Order: sequence, then structure tokens, then C-alpha cells
Amino acid sequence: MARGFAHDFISALRAVFGDVGVLMLLVGAPVLYGFFYPWFYGQEVVQRVPVAVVQHDGSGLARQMLRFAQASPRIEVTLVTGDEAQAQQALLDGRVMGYALLPRDLKRRVVRSEEAVVPVYANGAYPLAAKQVQYGFAEAFGTVSAGVELRRLTAGGQSALQAQASRSPVNLQMQALFNPTEGYGSFVVAAVAIIILQQTLLMGGALLVGTWREQGLDRAPARTWLARLLALCTLGWLSGLYYFGWIFVWHDYPRGGNPWGALALLAVFVPAVAGAAALLGWWLANRERAMQVVLFTSIPLAFVGGFSWPAEALPQLLQALRWLSPSTAAIQASLRLNQAGAPLEAALWHLSVLLALALLGWVAVLWLGSRRVDPGD
Repeated sequence: MARGFAHDFISALRAVFGDVGVLMLLVGAPVLYGFFYPWFYGQEVVQRVPVAVVQHDGSGLARQMLRFAQASPRIEVTLVTGDEAQAQQALLDGRVMGYALLPRDLKRRVVRSEEAVVPVYANGAYPLAAKQVQYGFAEAFGTVSAGVELRRLTAGGQSALQAQASRSPVNLQMQALFNPTEGYGSFVVAAVAIIILQQTLLMGGALLVGTWREQGLDRAPARTWLARLLALCTLGWLSGLYYFGWIFVWHDYPRGGNPWGALALLAVFVPAVAGAAALLGWWLANRERAMQVVLFTSIPLAFVGGFSWPAEALPQLLQALRWLSPSTAAIQASLRLNQAGAPLEAALWHLSVLLALALLGWVAVLWLGSRRVDPGD
């Protein structure tokens, strides 16, 4: 029995390595994605975003605000003008990603202790750059504003320490716990890696099972199908360890918060995907059709995964259907266990969903295989 199972397992691996298409999906694609996908986010944080400053106020205060904006590491002032239309045209042409308008009555309002508004405009088509434009101007102008307020308080008779305490009685320090650099790569790659692992295994497994269907090799006992599923899981586990154990370390992404929890996640996530891959290949019964179907589901799965868009904002039907994809529960569990270091109990629901999907998928595959085997086989 054991010898027959080992033979079936090795035969399944040979089928993978003997099929270039399947091999590229199950082995080549995860490796290539691991190298090249994070490369696009290697800079992590956008800096020195080109901006303009429109000066309608020629006071010393306005010049000081300009100097502080020029010193900000987030933005780079490439245009200083007194014509707002010129700044708007530069924004439309793409030469700058935003601009700040220093109004004519800026100094007068500040001297009179009135509210002074400095409008900041950014190109919303590029959210990361727009964020840096807004933050850069806010930090620069906020620093100037703090200095003006401190001088006003000291002029009113308070000491420097009293003025500082009056202006900010409660000091606030903001620090990102699980994404210290606040980088986009650390945010997106950790979640998208789960989708990469799922889609490559899903396409490769469905392609392989579709080939077996075309060749009539789906007529096999439960022992053979167990060996085939385990072979797919073995390659999936190796890919998961490659991402969790090396890619995240190489790119210095947040990871390793709960390594045993991450291993438990892979233990149930990969079988869930392998079962889905076998069912998909069985249903399509065609080698090429699996890639055609799965290839266009990556973006929708990322959208409903709950990391780039709040799941509560999805239609009720999608909120329910999204749990049929193993990536939904796996993304949430991975962010908790691997990135945030949460205890296993915090992801117990998601691991239970993956275990249920794995059991349902494997039972269905074994049933389909068993009912097609002739009594004499």
C-alpha cells in the first residue's frame, strides 16, 4: 500500500517536471514573481515629488514658508510663480504633482490672529504622489505655524517652556507598528503574495488535471488521487516557504511575527488551493482553458480580499461569495500571523475556513475519481 502510494506520488511529480507548461506555473512563476514583483515597489516611499508654490503674498512669512517647503524631503519645489494659472498648467502637463497657494492676505491674517487658509492642490490620479504633496506642505507649513504661535505666546508673557506646553499640552507621537517605513511595498506585497501563491498553484494544478482528463488518466483510485494532491501540495508548500522564509527577508518586509502560526496557515491554505485546482481542472477538462479562466480572476480576488478595499463596502452577495476563494481567508490570516504577530486564536476563524475548503475539495476530488473507476481496475 505504502509502496503504491509512493509510486503514485513520484509519478505525479514526474508528470509536473515532464510538462513544461505546468512546471513553469508551479515552479518557475512563483520564483520569477518573487524576484520581479517586489522590485517595482523597491523604493517603498515616494520622495522628492515635484510641486509648485504660488506666491500671492510677498511677506517674510510667505518666504519662510517657501524655504521650509524647499527643505522638505517629501516634495521638491520646481516652480515658484505668482500666477496660479501657470501652476495649474504645469499640473495638467504633469511637470508638477501639486501646488500650494499662499494668499495675498496671509501675513495680515496671521498678525490679526485670524484663521489663515493655505490651499494645497494635488493630482488625485496618483494617490501615492498626492499623499506626499499634502503631507509635505502640511509638515512644512505646520512647522512655520508652530513657530508663529510660540512667538505670540512668549510675547504675551509666557516663558519658552510655558509657551510650548500651552501650544501642545499633550504630545502626540505617531509610529507605524507593523509597517515601520509606511512603505507601499510592505503594504501590498505581503497580501498579494498570497494571491500569487494561489493563482500559480491553481493554474498549474488545473492545467495538470485537465491534461489527465484529456488523456483519460482521471480514471484512478482514491490512493492515486491522494498522491497527486499531495504532490501539488508539496510544490505549493515549497513556494510558500520561499516567500515567507526568503522573499520577505530579502526585501525586508514585515514578517516572522508568529512563525508557527504562519506554518499552520500554509498547512491548510495550500491543500485548499490544491483541491480547488483539481476540481477546476476536472470541470474544465481542457488543458488550456484553465489559464484562460484563472488568469483574469487575480484582480477581482485582490479587490475582494479585504486589504485594498474595505470588505464592508462590498455588496452583500460579494461579502459572502468571497469566502469561496482560499485567498480571502489566507490574506487575513497571513497579515495577522506573519506580519502583525497575532496569536493563533486571532486567525482561528480564517484557518477554519481554509480547513473546511480543503476538506470539501479533497472529498469531492476523491469521490469524482472513485466513481469513474471500473470495478476491475
